[in-house]
Amino acid sequence: MRIFGMLSIVFLSIVATGADAITVDELIAKNIEARGGIEKIKAIQSIRLIGKIRFGSTELAFVHMGERPAKVRNELSWQGLTSVDAYDGSIGWRISPFQGRLDPEKVSADERKSMQLESDIDGPLVDYKAKGHTVEYLGTEDVDGTDAHKLKVTLKNSDVHTIYLDPDYFLEIRTLDQTRIRGTMEEYETDLGNYEQVNGVYFPFSVEIGGKGQPKGQKITFEKAEGNVDIDDSLFHFPEPESKSK
Repeated sequence: MRIFGMLSIVFLSIVATGADAITVDELIAKNIEARGGIEKIKAIQSIRLIGKIRFGSTELAFVHMGERPAKVRNELSWQGLTSVDAYDGSIGWRISPFQGRLDPEKVSADERKSMQLESDIDGPLVDYKAKGHTVEYLGTEDVDGTDAHKLKVTLKNSDVHTIYLDPDYFLEIRTLDQTRIRGTMEEYETDLGNYEQVNGVYFPFSVEIGGKGQPKGQKITFEKAEGNVDIDDSLFHFPEPESKSK
């Protein structure tokens, strides 16, 4: 079961349509309304989420930052070191001190795809046609005892992002990503829960990630969220090397 924190009573009035009758656009409309409505979603220009990420018994500080039109930055901090994964709408890059790499490095086109997906504050369902995505409704599928609505989103870059919607609240409870990295197909699942409002829009405050059909080894819990917060734009851009003085 998923726990949805502080859900508005309006969700309880949503009546699920039979799987044999509901359409893709009807499901997407219900999801958008459940999240807070298109106007509130579009009104969020930036987001900062602060919390913890756990890998097994190790817990790290975690910060997620996003800004329109397509910028994202994730930071993991532990024992005085901070790793960075960032995308500025064009260039994806990272700093990996836990792997002994202290200088920023640009990522490959394959690795950049997940950053591009994450940089979309609205999510892939909003204006999906204009973004070049296609969406198919595949009926319902059991997700930990819940008959979730299953939407297959084929992204513009040909990756597949499958979304499972709770049949009562129409919020995402699981996603399945299928992406090709250096010629190899990789699949990973993300479970979403504990939804809280940020500027009138519901965001998941609990995120668990793992390989498809495997235990989810990454568990993120957000403790603080800020919408429409000022974020230094330079945080998203690849750091240029400092010029050496003559």
